This record gives sequence, C-alpha cells and structure tokens, in this order.
Amino acid sequence: MPIPQFHEIFLPLLRRSADGREWTLAALRGPVADDFGLTAAERAELLPSNTQSRFVNRLCWAKIHLERAGLITRVRRGVFTISDVGRSVLAENPATIDVAFLDRYEPYREFRHRRTTDDDTGGQPEPPPETSTETPEAVLERAHETLNDELAAELLDEIADHTPAFFEKVVLDLMKAMGYGGWGDASGRLTSPGADEGIDGIIHEDHLGLETIYLQAKRWQGPVGRPEIHKFVGALHGRRARKGVFVTTSTFTREAVDYAAQIDTKIVLVDGRTLARLMIHHNVGCTPAQTFVAKKLDSDHFVEE
Repeated sequence: MPIPQFHEIFLPLLRRSADGREWTLAALRGPVADDFGLTAAERAELLPSNTQSRFVNRLCWAKIHLERAGLITRVRRGVFTISDVGRSVLAENPATIDVAFLDRYEPYREFRHRRTTDDDTGGQPEPPPETSTETPEAVLERAHETLNDELAAELLDEIADHTPAFFEKVVLDLMKAMGYGGWGDASGRLTSPGADEGIDGIIHEDHLGLETIYLQAKRWQGPVGRPEIHKFVGALHGRRARKGVFVTTSTFTREAVDYAAQIDTKIVLVDGRTLARLMIHHNVGCTPAQTFVAKKLDSDHFVEE
C-alpha cells in the first residue's frame, strides 16, 4: 500500500501508546508500519535528500502534531507517553484523527496558525500550511518556518531539561555568537552562583570593552512581571550600569514591557520565542541539517551578441 501521510499515522501511533508506558519512536516504528502493512521496500524508501526514510519522516511529524495537541506528552528527550487528553480521545473511539480533529485543541491551533506579528498588533493568523494555491517559493518558505517553529520548541525543551547554570551559559554563548564581547575569556563571563545580586553574566558590548552589558537569565514557566524587571534595574543601578539584557524562556507581562520601555536604563527583554529564534539564526545549540538551493534562469546567458 502507499506510504501513509503523516496525518493518517495520528490514530495508529496514539493507539500504540495507549498502554501508558514510556515510548520512543524507534520502538514504535516497526509496529506502526505493521499496522499499515508496509513492505520492506516501502519502509526503506528515502526522501529525495537521502537523509531519512519517508515513513520515519512522516512518523516523526505525526508525533510532533500529537504532542502539540496535547494527546501525548514529552517525558524527556526522545521519550513520550500518552496524556489524559489522549486517553479521552481514544475513549471516543474515533474512526480517524486528522488535522481538523486536532484543531479542537487550542495549543494545536496556536501551533498551526502562527501569528505573523505579536498579538497586540492586530496581526491575523497565517493561513494553514495545507493551502494549495501558494507558489512553490511560498510553500518552501512556509515549510522552512514550520521546521524552525518545531526546532524552536525543541530548543526550549532542551533548556528546560538542564540546570539554571546551563541556561546562563547558553545566554552568554548566544551573546558572543551575536558579536558581543571581544577576545579571550575577559570578553564575557558568568557571575558566581548565589553572589550575583541579580546579575547572571557580564559581557562587553564591543571588542574594545568601551561599554559593558549585564545579563539576567530566568527559566520560568509563567510570565515575568514588572517586579522582576524592577529588581534587575536595581542591580544595574548598584553597579552604575546603563545597559542590560533580561532573557527568559517564557514571556513578559505587558506591565513589564511598558516599564522597561519608559526607564532611562536601557533594558532589552528577550522572551522564549525570540530566544529560540536567535539561537537558530546564530547556530547556538543547533546545526544546519541540509541545504536546498533554488535556482532561476540566467537571462543574460542566453543573449546573443
């Protein structure tokens, strides 16, 4: 039979994880392929890039969509289990689960319909990726955005699995990758744990060290409010500092954003989504997997003298 589309794998994958055990995709790859009666050749068929089998690629995306809808839960890197939401779905005994079915869940709708601008700017949700009237270039760009959205989520998950000290190092590494600091260890450093007085790292703004930037890194689940920003400003004032960067894995409240914008001390707020995007852009915690080059006709080559 044809290799199933990723959305056709939703229900079989969820059923295979229904026992509540912790599973990996490697362990379920064979059983799910058996559910579809795939031949050895179909299981081995590669993507055009020759980097992964077509079935495994679609299985991975099926897991991603179920995870974003909350039907399965990430336990740790590469390991997942069925969630209470997933159990309730199976209790409905659905004949199939597709993208429209998962759209009933708010986290999934947010995953599929990323806003092109912040919520407070009136931006409209992007059209779903299944839109078929787009040009090939637009499809490629959208696919690239989808891959980056998933990579961003994976980066934040990885940060959550590590210690606060590791997160502080990630922030310092990112600042260096963005061009801050200079040569040698003196260009940027982390402060001693417990003695930072609200400062987690210090880095030069340029190679000459003419200005110093102070860093605060917070791994939070909920939004960071104005009181935390106020404490950071106080720590900066204690060092007679003029510039600071406050980085969190979550978000900032509107009050925190407004406060940072109105004070004389220059404070840049970096939320989790922006952090992940910066890490991707500067190859911090990730590496290029493959490259596609889109070429166009060179009209000058066909001009006859």
